[in-house]
Amino acid sequence: MSAAFKPGQFVGVMNILSGEGAYVTVSAKSKSKVLRVPLDRLREVMQQDVTLSEIVLRAFLLRHSLLMRLGTGPKVIGSRYKEETRQIVDLLARNRITVSWLDVESNLAAEQLLRTFGFNVDDTPVVLVAGQPILRNPSIAEVAAVFGIKASKSHDSGTRDLVVVGAGPAGLAAAVYAGSEGLSTVVIESIAVGGQAGTSSRIENYLGFPAGPSGQELAARAALQAQKFAAAIHVGSEATSLSSSDDVHLIGLADGRTLRARAVVIATGARYRRLAIPRLHEFEGTGVYYAATEVEARVCSKRVAVVGGGNSAGQAAIFLSRRGMSVLLLIRGSSLESSMSRYLIDEIIREPAIAIRHSTSVVELLGTDRLEGIVVETGGERSAEGEVDGLFSSSVRSRTVAGSILEFNWTPTGSSRPVPTSRTISACRWKQVVSLCLRSATSATGPPSAWPRLWERALWRCA
Repeated sequence: MSAAFKPGQFVGVMNILSGEGAYVTVSAKSKSKVLRVPLDRLREVMQQDVTLSEIVLRAFLLRHSLLMRLGTGPKVIGSRYKEETRQIVDLLARNRITVSWLDVESNLAAEQLLRTFGFNVDDTPVVLVAGQPILRNPSIAEVAAVFGIKASKSHDSGTRDLVVVGAGPAGLAAAVYAGSEGLSTVVIESIAVGGQAGTSSRIENYLGFPAGPSGQELAARAALQAQKFAAAIHVGSEATSLSSSDDVHLIGLADGRTLRARAVVIATGARYRRLAIPRLHEFEGTGVYYAATEVEARVCSKRVAVVGGGNSAGQAAIFLSRRGMSVLLLIRGSSLESSMSRYLIDEIIREPAIAIRHSTSVVELLGTDRLEGIVVETGGERSAEGEVDGLFSSSVRSRTVAGSILEFNWTPTGSSRPVPTSRTISACRWKQVVSLCLRSATSATGPPSAWPRLWERALWRCA
């Protein structure tokens, strides 16, 4: 793909905002003058000029969407039925890195390219990046390192006011409100900014976005807003332990480093509860999926099943149907009205490619090394649904601590009720928590060691 830029226009893609670098090239056909804007100055301008920020961010998002559809950029060669391939493609997609995925199951050029480099199918997945060594069956960490998705080494010194674990909507909201109140804030995320919401194709009922942004667009905007208030976001940092010492919390990371913070927000979000079906683990990543994105849509053919009656399941069904697939929407209840938003129900009813099965559950998976069909049970009777190569259980999940502040146990003066170590708070209440904490902190005359109790006091008042 090539595009011509006129005088006054700007070049660049989404990845440069996160410091991962760009994977497109620009060449001048005639004598030209180019103004190079350093990344830190670009962020500064976007933070100060709302209009310019909107123009730049919107252009980057549209370019990213176009590059994703065209499949430009570095190449990933692998089978759609191999979980390692899907994990690599999913990692890059969730971090807004455009790649060209050559599926060895359907693309003759993929096999020819493998032979050119002296590889075979057993060596896949293979990752080709210009200027980098060829990666043969690499680990996720190796791929992340090549594409710049790695933990920063600059945030492990000193004590921060707040460390947020998880960069989903709740974690980013906490970072925005804390940063806007002047608290030094670090957000650590193991995989990608956006969390489970970042995998949504479209979110139509989010306040302030009447057109319905994609999950990636919402995540990008939230991350930029957090960075606007000097909150540092570090992808590739995985929290593995939490302890307290001398009134300071210690967050242990997977790479052996330790962060120090006066308060810790855990916003780890959703963890999917697996369906109680025999052989489920055999097909995870090769037919059973927990999100419906462009990556999963590309590995499925013409018929898929979506389990669940919530909004996530409804959004998945609509997205997949618009990718030319026949969708079975399987729900255990007798109707969708009690569990799904009305606007989604109306869209599903209008979509002829979606068939709803009420009082139905999946009881068996069919296939050898890949999903080929399912067996469902409706009213005590079982029936086989053949040629189903994708089973999506995006609405079947259990939630861990969606948002909690971990602090010492503390009983407020005049109260017999102790503050528990962990308490769940919805994302919309983070501003109240942070504001109360700041007012308590600024009115305090005690040393910094008193901060944890002030955080608890604010939390207790919001409970």
